[in-house]
Amino acid sequence: MRVLQIGPYPPPYGGVQVNILSIRRFLLERGIDCSVINVTRHRNASEPGVYHPTSALEVARLLWQLDYDIIHLHIGGNLTSRLVGLCFYCTMLPSCKTVLTFHSGGYPSSPAGEKANPWTLKGYVFRRLDRIIAVNEKIREMFIKFGVPQEKVRLISPFDPCAAVSNAELPCQIRGFLDSHSPILVTVGLLEPEYNLHLQIDSLELVLKKFPQAGLIIIGSGSLEQSLRDHISTKEYSDHVLLCGDVVHEATLKTISEADVFLRTTQYDGDSISVREALHLGVPVIATDNGMRPLGVHLTSLTELTPKRLAEQIEFVLSDLSRNPKMSPDRTYQEAPSAKVLELYREICARL
Repeated sequence: MRVLQIGPYPPPYGGVQVNILSIRRFLLERGIDCSVINVTRHRNASEPGVYHPTSALEVARLLWQLDYDIIHLHIGGNLTSRLVGLCFYCTMLPSCKTVLTFHSGGYPSSPAGEKANPWTLKGYVFRRLDRIIAVNEKIREMFIKFGVPQEKVRLISPFDPCAAVSNAELPCQIRGFLDSHSPILVTVGLLEPEYNLHLQIDSLELVLKKFPQAGLIIIGSGSLEQSLRDHISTKEYSDHVLLCGDVVHEATLKTISEADVFLRTTQYDGDSISVREALHLGVPVIATDNGMRPLGVHLTSLTELTPKRLAEQIEFVLSDLSRNPKMSPDRTYQEAPSAKVLELYREICARL
């Protein structure tokens, strides 16, 4: 069996990137060939078998040249015409099977997602795929509305409980920050407007009045990096904020495991893997309510989200921790999602 994945490859280590990397490592460890076509502007990976085309034409050329049995497409964000066209092109290639994982948890409730029906070009293309992996139930229902037979749509969450247990060594800057600050707040995501990171930084000023040694670690990269650095530099408490850029997934998990509170204050969001990882590691989570947060998350309304409101929630959770220590990491066994994906590959390969 030879597998070719198409999607964003880390760094940065977003949810989709981590899922692609996890599947690739799982397959390679079992002697199964797995290559990746990285279709984002980030081209820092230099691993053998990871390709970085610079145009749609080059993607098409690679799809004809590379040797594989299964194409596995990963799509996050919106179902643009370009991405749907890529799906259609892949279904036309001879002697291979096609799988799509759609990672955008909030898309089904968007205006475009609510218009899903079989009598559309999207519906026609999705029905041509051999399997579709939905990361939550709403996505599964949406593809059925597109007319995809139920037996073709598989519900597989990308959250890997095995990966969430990490003994990785931390970068020196993070290790030093953890040792010199307490309590620790951590947020993981893109440095983009929808993550409300300026607000998190502002809220820390209020938290420090009650917890003077508190620190905020921000992990990720994005277009707001310089803006955030400038914003932090204006604060008298700038040494209480660590903007550390991209961090490998294992070290990110280790950082989360040593935190006291995990923050996810997004303006819109899907079923965030990092939220589930934090909960699995026993770390309390404060997140904006998107209608699909798992049980145990301390929810806050986006319309009421202010630095004062977020600081109050952080103080409440930290005060509660002083009475009830942080939960032990959840070690309940679950089958790794990569194993379920391999099972799906074998299922459709049997039909080749």
